[in-house]
Amino acid sequence: MRGDDNQQEGIFSYISPEKRVPVDHPLRAIRKMVDEILKEMSPKFQKLYSDVGRPSIAPERLLRSLLLQIFYSVRSERMLIEQLQYNLLFRWFVGMEMDEAVWNHAVYSKNRERLLNEEIAESFFRRVLERAKPYISDFGQIYSFFGIRANRAKLHLI
Repeated sequence: MRGDDNQQEGIFSYISPEKRVPVDHPLRAIRKMVDEILKEMSPKFQKLYSDVGRPSIAPERLLRSLLLQIFYSVRSERMLIEQLQYNLLFRWFVGMEMDEAVWNHAVYSKNRERLLNEEIAESFFRRVLERAKPYISDFGQIYSFFGIRANRAKLHLI
């Protein structure tokens, strides 16, 4: 017997994003490693931002979202923002609540550009690569995959 195609307009979910991501998903290990690095770097982030004014997008979220853009070959920031609208895995990795509003792409771009102009962003990506080195068979290939060029003035992501 064929089941009904019942569709629901609205729904409440009481399952956390943490429980929705499979225990063995590769991003879990990466998220743990990245969170450790970001925690170590938190005092440096604090020095970059003023105590007054409008809050920016947290640098931790910006850097996690950039990793997703790299890992999943998301072509543009607009597409990344679109993915963050409905992709539960992306929202979980970045650290967003399920009902949290996603940033405007222009605001995201401006915050990202400001952060990438700082030496701290290059330091973050280098730390991620160094900690991931034992798990990567061809480190040179992954290094170029990240698109990091040795330019202290600016971090370039391809």
